[in-house]
Amino acid sequence: MHTPKLILLAALLLHLFTASAQEQPDIKLSCEEIETLFLQNNLELIAEKYNIGIADAAIIQARLWDNPTLSVSNVNLWSTKAQEREINDPPHNSYLKNTEFSIELSQIIQTANKRGKLIRREKVAKEIAQQEFEDVLRGLKTELRKSVYEIQYAQAYIDVLVNQQNSTNPLVEAYKKQVQQGNMAKGELLRLQSSLLELENEINGLRMELAQQEKTLKVLLNMSPQTHIEIIDKPHKEKNPEQLTLSDLLQQADEYRPDMKQYRLQTQFHRKSLEYEKSLRTPDVTLSANYDRYGGVWKDFVGFGVSIDLPFLNRNRGNIKAAQLSIAQNLSREQQQQNIILHEVAAAYNNYTQTYRFYKKIEENSLLPELDSMLELYTKNLLNKNISMLEYVDFMEAYRSNKQTVLSAKKELTMQFEELQYLVGTDIQ
Repeated sequence: MHTPKLILLAALLLHLFTASAQEQPDIKLSCEEIETLFLQNNLELIAEKYNIGIADAAIIQARLWDNPTLSVSNVNLWSTKAQEREINDPPHNSYLKNTEFSIELSQIIQTANKRGKLIRREKVAKEIAQQEFEDVLRGLKTELRKSVYEIQYAQAYIDVLVNQQNSTNPLVEAYKKQVQQGNMAKGELLRLQSSLLELENEINGLRMELAQQEKTLKVLLNMSPQTHIEIIDKPHKEKNPEQLTLSDLLQQADEYRPDMKQYRLQTQFHRKSLEYEKSLRTPDVTLSANYDRYGGVWKDFVGFGVSIDLPFLNRNRGNIKAAQLSIAQNLSREQQQQNIILHEVAAAYNNYTQTYRFYKKIEENSLLPELDSMLELYTKNLLNKNISMLEYVDFMEAYRSNKQTVLSAKKELTMQFEELQYLVGTDIQ
């Protein structure tokens, strides 16, 4: 008799669980918290980090000795009567009493410190993998920060437009009443409604752009697509380029850029390869011990041996030449990359300097602090018919344009600074 109630309770709990799973709360994050989540959760970083472990495994493999070789040969599984007479052993019941066989155990001993040189080469390969990880981290971190700046810009500009929309909506309603009462021409209402529609269209476009940037951010943070992220930090204060010197930035780029380190490490890798290839000219030694039954003069023979390749025909000249050419080739690439980096940093520094000057000029001459109060004043004056509709619409466009210009200049300034940090290869203090 309690079964229907139990089913109803189970259905209710399932519904509540599903609803709670689908309706995820908004998350408020600071920029510092976003970067912490990024370092912990980004799947591309996690995947790239495995390359360091793979390089570690290569070092472990290079440390290992060659396995010894055990061989059994010359085994006869049966014997003829002639063989039995020649062996002339006392008769006994063992099936293998007349079986001949030999056993050999051999071990290769590497010479010229080949194993040590291979280990050193693999250690350089691990350093290259670490710098490749740093390069991926540098690129993703820059993408993350730029996405945050885009979101902050979109959120701030949407707030501006919504504020404008909230000021215009009461005007539209008031004008509708005036038109219905016959106190106002319909053309002015249409002009105001048209301006409001343009405003709402721009808001919708910005919200789509914001959704796209949030998607990028959530992918970088490996978060659920249903989560809404609200960034609570304000854009950081811009750094005066006069506090920076181009020579210091160039020196930092040469020192910190992971791609520059990769080229230098690649040259080291080829040098280690050259050392290893040269060591291969020296032949390895194989030590052996063997036991032979009935294979020679004695019934049970134990012997030892040494074997070595004679390096007459193959002195590994081709691989040595290839390693030498690889060093020369990579030195040219290293110099070319250094040249590219210097020009990239110089251009980014100049761009940031110009953007900073433009932003400061706007900031000093902007009417931004007065605009919000002027918006309220213009709205009241239009309701009181102290200004014309054309004057009001012109002000609304100027209001929006001025706000957008300041916000865009601020965003561009932060973007240029982040680009400069990316090209320098480290955070600029």
